[in-house]
Amino acid sequence: MANIRDLKTTGHWPTLLAAFLYFDFSFMVWTMMGPLANEIAESLKLTQNITLDPSQIATLISTPILAGAILRLLLGYFVDTVGAKKTAVVSQMIVVVGLFYAYFKGTSMSYDELLAITIVLGFAGASFSVALPQAGQWYPPHLQGVVLGLAGAGNIGVVIDFIFAPKIAQLWGWESVFLVGAVLSLFILFVYIVIAKDATADVYTPRPKKLIDYARLLKDKDTWWFSLFYAISFGGFVGFAGYLKVFLIDTYNPEMVSFGLDLINEDNVKVVAGYFGAFCIAAGAILRPVGGGIADKFGGVKSLYVFYGMVMAMLLISGFGSLSFWGAIIVLFLTMANLGMANGAVFQLVPQRFSKDIGIMSGIIGFAGGMGGTALIQTLGWSKKSFGVYSTGFIIFALIVFIAIIGISFVKTRWRTTWGVSAGGKI
Repeated sequence: MANIRDLKTTGHWPTLLAAFLYFDFSFMVWTMMGPLANEIAESLKLTQNITLDPSQIATLISTPILAGAILRLLLGYFVDTVGAKKTAVVSQMIVVVGLFYAYFKGTSMSYDELLAITIVLGFAGASFSVALPQAGQWYPPHLQGVVLGLAGAGNIGVVIDFIFAPKIAQLWGWESVFLVGAVLSLFILFVYIVIAKDATADVYTPRPKKLIDYARLLKDKDTWWFSLFYAISFGGFVGFAGYLKVFLIDTYNPEMVSFGLDLINEDNVKVVAGYFGAFCIAAGAILRPVGGGIADKFGGVKSLYVFYGMVMAMLLISGFGSLSFWGAIIVLFLTMANLGMANGAVFQLVPQRFSKDIGIMSGIIGFAGGMGGTALIQTLGWSKKSFGVYSTGFIIFALIVFIAIIGISFVKTRWRTTWGVSAGGKI
């Protein structure tokens, strides 16, 4: 609570709010293919006689994640060279144009055109490399966990997706979701222009970066450790978030329909699957700042031990267990909750280690996170296509989390006795 109170006397809360809104609605746009994948696949089959296999559906969902990962590097560079606000405005304008195009082209779009649109959606995902540095630049080291947790809680946007996108698609067609996204993105752009400010010189001095700076940071082994940790925490979050609805329908469609509730039948099972997906995803989105606050109090290293340990346990239960629908929801809820808190813990540490390079590091680490999400979605799609079940995908991800836990044990002493001594926050 002390950290929350400190926010009132330091920094710039309108920019923190603007960063949250920008990231929130950008994240909503970035991940909108996840809750629409089933509807789009059915539309392609009906209107163009194209049947998508699990790998093609996974590609449709994962391409925005991959594009966002790559574009995070580019936008992170521009944050340090031309400023966060200019970077955000141009990027958001590209997203708005792409969304309006997708709406007006509608169901006549081919699969290849849809993939092209998903690349444009990557600009929305790249907002991470703008919103978090812009908010963090205003605040001192001991508040970075809670500040970046609050700004990063904008990933609640994917919850909005899963609640509303399937219902809008059911009522007016999946292309209408793109229209809603375009209008909301345009409104948020206006609000952002009005209230967001780049940090002033007395609290943050911009240090324009050159391409050689990327090479310098990539030579630092801590860059690779943080990239691994974020590829798991954020990659796991965005990967599961994007694929949750597809997974629930593929695995538990008959069980959901057999509940006997008037709300659930063959016509609206996609909508209800979206509601359950939103419930699980909300845990990770809402608890991200909690994870940052816990890391501020107990240290990011200790926090990651706990969060990753819980994630690995839940993944192994999913992989080796034969879960009922309700059992799967509980396990997925706990998985997403701990992945979200791990996101906050990782970004409690990053600004302390790379305070002078936070913009470019957000791009590099954000790239790793997006790549992790892409790999997870593709692994789940491959597992389903190859074996007819998702178990192998869960087990592979659990093994990667275990590697990360070993990695934390490997670096913790060095971190605490080197840069941790003067970082200004708890390691």
